[in-house]
Formats: sequence, structure tokens, C-alpha cells
Amino acid sequence: MAISQKLLNPGENLIISTRQHPKALFVPILVLVLLLAVGVTVQVLVGGESWDWLALVVWALCAVGILWWTVRPFVVWLTTVHGITDRRIITRWGIITRRGHDVPLTRVADISIEINLIDRPFGCGSLLITDPSTSGNIRLNDVPHVEETQRRINELLHNLHARRSDDGV
Repeated sequence: MAISQKLLNPGENLIISTRQHPKALFVPILVLVLLLAVGVTVQVLVGGESWDWLALVVWALCAVGILWWTVRPFVVWLTTVHGITDRRIITRWGIITRRGHDVPLTRVADISIEINLIDRPFGCGSLLITDPSTSGNIRLNDVPHVEETQRRINELLHNLHARRSDDGV
């Protein structure tokens, strides 16, 4: 489960708990392969002891590139979680500085999805949540089963508004 139970209020039920689809890691993995290929190619081509310093410099640059374009996106992916309860939408991300955003379901004005050509085979997409606050839109990228997630949130909103109507609000 991606969302910790300690984030929930008493009586609050977690409906969906997820992180970004692993598709978000395809580009960082491709960059890893390319940087390793560059390092190995330079190592093989240089070969002589007089040029070992060049191979070390290239490997150092590859290591920095791997840290920035592969390890960092993986850590961001690993620490980003989304949760939908019967009361709110929760997002959390970050390691050193943990950040988050909660939107009460009563404040949600619109929910839309974007599924581009690359997302379709994986069944993921972006979920766009509009609330009337100053922050406006919240975009959750690479949400697995985005259409089902949208449908379940719409169902929660319908139930919430039906309860409020029954209570005379």
C-alpha cells in the first residue's frame, strides 16, 4: 500500500492507494543504458595507459549523469504516492523534504483525464483535478488505471453530494 495508514483521520477509509506507473521510469532507464554504453565505449577505445585519465573523466561524467538522470527520477518515483479516501485526495512526495497536498472531496469541481498515445498501451494517464481554490488544478501524472480511478472518484463525489442532499444541505 502506497499511502500510510497514519495519514488517515479516524473513520476515514482509503479507497485507492497508488504511485506513478513504472512507465515513468522508461526514459531514466534508457539514459542509464546510454551513459553506460558511452563509458564502456570510451574505455575500450582509449585502451592505452597514457589515456587512462580520459577514461576516468568520462566515467566520472557518466556517474554524475546517472545520478542526475536515473537515480534522482527513480527516487522521485519511489517517494511519490497518491491516495483517494472517502473524504479527500492525498498526494505525498520527497525524501529529505516531504511535501504533500490534500484536497477535500467537497472542494473538487471537476475531474478530467488525459491519455496520450504512449499511455494507452500501459493503461495509465494523467488525472486533472480542478478545485475552486487559488491553486486551481492538480495534475497527477502516470496514474495507473486512470479511467477506473476517475470513475471511482466520480462515484465518491456522487455519494458525497447525495448524502449532503439527504441531510438538507
